[in-house]
Amino acid sequence: MIPRYSRPELQALWSDRHRYETWWRVELAAAQALARAGRIPASAVEACAKKEPAFDTAAVQRIEEIERTTRHDVLAFLQFCEERIGPEARFLHRGMTSSDVLDTSLALLLTEAARLIDDQLARALEAVRTRAFEHRKTPMVGRSHGIHAEPTTFGLKLAVWHGHLARARERLQAAAARIAFGKVAGAVGTYAQLSPEIEADALSRLGLSPEPASTQVVQRDRHAELFLAIALCGTAVEVIATEIRHLARTEVGEVEEPFEPGQQGSSAMPHKKNPILSENLCGLARTLRGMVVPALEDVALWHERDISHSSVERMIAPDATTTLHFMLHRLWGLVERLVVHPERMRENLEATGGLVFSGALLSLLADKGDARQEAYRVVQRLALEARAKRMALEPLVESDPTLQRLLTPDEIEGAFSLAPHLAHVDAIFERVFR
Repeated sequence: MIPRYSRPELQALWSDRHRYETWWRVELAAAQALARAGRIPASAVEACAKKEPAFDTAAVQRIEEIERTTRHDVLAFLQFCEERIGPEARFLHRGMTSSDVLDTSLALLLTEAARLIDDQLARALEAVRTRAFEHRKTPMVGRSHGIHAEPTTFGLKLAVWHGHLARARERLQAAAARIAFGKVAGAVGTYAQLSPEIEADALSRLGLSPEPASTQVVQRDRHAELFLAIALCGTAVEVIATEIRHLARTEVGEVEEPFEPGQQGSSAMPHKKNPILSENLCGLARTLRGMVVPALEDVALWHERDISHSSVERMIAPDATTTLHFMLHRLWGLVERLVVHPERMRENLEATGGLVFSGALLSLLADKGDARQEAYRVVQRLALEARAKRMALEPLVESDPTLQRLLTPDEIEGAFSLAPHLAHVDAIFERVFR
C-alpha cells in the first residue's frame, strides 16, 4: 500500500522483515512439535531457536538474491536459514509443504491486522458515541430524496452511524475468528510425513486452530469472508463520510470538517474549505469493494490447489487491511473534531415555514374522523399554497375555515411542535448504546 494511505503499524506488519519473522515462527513451532513427538532431535531444534536469524535489511536482500535463482520464495528462505544456522537447520520444514508455511503465516498476519483494525474501530465508535450524546437533542431537519421531510436530531443521525460501525465490528470479529486457522498437514493435507497431533501441537503454539480438512491449502472461503467484512466496514465509513459531505455543502452548512492552521482549500479560490477528508474516505471505500470480487474468485481452485490465488492475496491482503486501518483512523479524527452548527440546523429546519409538520397535521385530522385521503388533500392544498406564496404553513391552517371547525388553536399549535419528534430519542439511544 502506498505510504500516503498507510499507518506505521500496518506498514510494519506487512513489511518483508515481519513476513519472514512470521515464517520463522511457523517453521520453529512445527519443528518443536516434531521434536516433542520424537520425530527429530530436540537438541537440533533448540540450536535453531538459539541461532534465530535477524531478518534485517541485509537478510531480506540475501533471501531475495537466493530467490532470483530458486524462483521459489520458501526454498530461498530455507536456504538462507541453513546459511545462518548451520546443519541443524536441515530439520526445519520436515514433512511440510510451502503452503503449510504460507497459509499458516497468512493466518497469523491477517489476525494481527484484524486486531489492529479492531483497535481503530473501537476508537471510531467511541468518537461517534461521544458526539451522539453531545447532540442527542440538537434538532435538525431530516431529509428523504434530498428533500426536507420531518424533524430529527443530529444525535439520532450519529446513532445510526454508530449502528453501522457496530455491525461492521461484529462482522470483522467473526471473520477474524474464522481466519485463525492454519495447516501443517503436508503436500495435499494427508499428513503423509506428519500427523494431526503434530499439527495441533504446532498450531496451538501459534494460537491457531487446524483446518479440519485441508488440501494443500486452507480453504479460501475463510479469506473471502474477511475481505467482504473489510469492504462492508469501509462502506459503513462511507455512509458517514457521504452524509458529512452533504451537510457541509454551502447551501446546507450544518457541519464543517476541521480546518487546520495554514491549511489551504484551493489553489485558485482562497475562500474554499472543502470536505476533503470525507471525499478521501469515500474514494478509499470504493477500492475496498474492488478487492471483494478477486477474493471470491480465489475460493474455487483446481483440485487440491493451484497458485492463481497467491498473486491476488499478495496484493489485496496488505492493501485491504492497511486501507481500512487508515480509514478508521481518519474517521476517528474527523468525527472527534467535526465542527457542528446547531444554529444553522435550526435555520434549515425552519426554512420551509413549518412544512415539515404536515405529517403531524395529517394524523391529527385523521384522528378527528376525516377520511385519510380527504385529510391528505386538505393538508396538501395548504402546504402547496404555503410553498408557492413563501408563507408559513401554520397561519394558513389557523385561517382555513374547514380546519377552524375541526381543530382547536391548542391542537394546531401542538401539531407544529418539536416535542413529539424528540420524545423517543432517549429510548432509541438506550437501544443503540446500552
